[in-house]
Amino acid sequence: MIAHQAGRRTGLSRNTIRKHLNAGTIEPRFATPERPSKLDPFAEKLAAWLKTEAGKSRKQRRS
Repeated sequence: MIAHQAGRRTGLSRNTIRKHLNAGTIEPRFATPERPSKLDPFAEKLAAWLKTEAGKSRKQRRS
């Protein structure tokens, strides 16, 4: 029951949690490095396009 509740909170499989509880270890969490988005250079242009499209009627908008 503990493994099931811990699995919900952590997003890990209850089998994985049960394995670590039985072994007495804690699985290390590795920090994910911050990566820039490929769209970052175009963000301003895309935002401007979306702003102009939002002002148009529904049938005239591009999706």
